[in-house]
Amino acid sequence: MGSTSDWDTMSNCIDTLDELGIPNEAHVLSAHRTPDATAEFVRKAAERGIRVIIAAAGGAAHLAGVVAAYTWLPVLGALVARAGRTHRDAGRRLAVQARARKVH
Repeated sequence: MGSTSDWDTMSNCIDTLDELGIPNEAHVLSAHRTPDATAEFVRKAAERGIRVIIAAAGGAAHLAGVVAAYTWLPVLGALVARAGRTHRDAGRRLAVQARARKVH
């Protein structure tokens, strides 16, 4: 997750994964505040046995795009609503990032 404020939303995801017996980890890594730590975590994820990364963030919603840039693993972008912003706003940002990634 991009910040601790995302926990209220993402704790439901963790609960569901736990109920399904799917091993999981939760970390706070920011594309903006901790870019080096984020890149290091993602680069080593496959070696540690991680098979999918769920990148949850609100605001600018850059985390999923940054994470995807450092791994071949599937990255699921989870949008976390913020006060005054909607999932649609964040979804537009993710769509723009996805188009930009395809072009390059």
